[in-house]
Amino acid sequence: MSKVAPWLLMVVLAGCAGTPDGGASSPHPAQPAETQVNIDDITSARLQRLLAQRKSMPALDDGAVIERLSRQFLDVPYVADRLIGDAATPERLVIDFRGLDCFTYLDYVEALRHADDQAQFVRQLIATRYRNGEIGFLTRKHFFSDWAYQPAVRADDITTDLSPHAITLSKVLNRNADGGQYLPGLPNATRRISYIPSEYVDARLLSRLRTGDYIGIYTNLEGLDVTHVGIYIMTPAGPVLRNASSRKENRKVVDSPFIDYISSAPGIVVLRPR
Repeated sequence: MSKVAPWLLMVVLAGCAGTPDGGASSPHPAQPAETQVNIDDITSARLQRLLAQRKSMPALDDGAVIERLSRQFLDVPYVADRLIGDAATPERLVIDFRGLDCFTYLDYVEALRHADDQAQFVRQLIATRYRNGEIGFLTRKHFFSDWAYQPAVRADDITTDLSPHAITLSKVLNRNADGGQYLPGLPNATRRISYIPSEYVDARLLSRLRTGDYIGIYTNLEGLDVTHVGIYIMTPAGPVLRNASSRKENRKVVDSPFIDYISSAPGIVVLRPR
């Protein structure tokens, strides 16, 4: 993505989801993990197939598991603003495989790889999407780097380990260039963000990436760490970024040639699943 993705024209949320107008005064409190879960029939059927598939590959390594599970979502339509909740609206646990944005796609794959049944999938999704298992707007992991820095940690930030050319700088996440907030009601967070400039994403670097690594497309915009996320997959035809693409020519989960995709971006952030 060479410019801000459509979901970021409003705000940045985990799930690449947009939020509303932000006119509320105080966010709703977090809800317990036992919150009622409603799953539509299409999602339920697909979830059962995926769980059965997950049970059939106990001996595979993490990368192979992520590749096989993520492959099952190819061609699922891209739909923006999947999550529900903001400073004015109570948070709801969304589980819907009928349409994905870039971050909910990763949410589901990450939760599935740890799950043996539906109840466990729900628990793992809550742990992936929210801090400390509390469903709420304030506890949601709104930024890609939250996966490596907010409990429960789902992945390790290995960006600086991969390349001597990695750049690290301090960002105040959620504070935009005008001094306002992308997400009204969410406290700003100062964090050191590291990225590898796209000109250094070469054959040597690719040899250090693994299938199943989570890739963030770094942005120079103030207050944001990335503008898009996907999964690094090495295929017989070469490396791809498997992602829920909002691009006009895609609008679905696709495999995008990795180098071509990254070449138009400022750089990448790499998280390796635990």
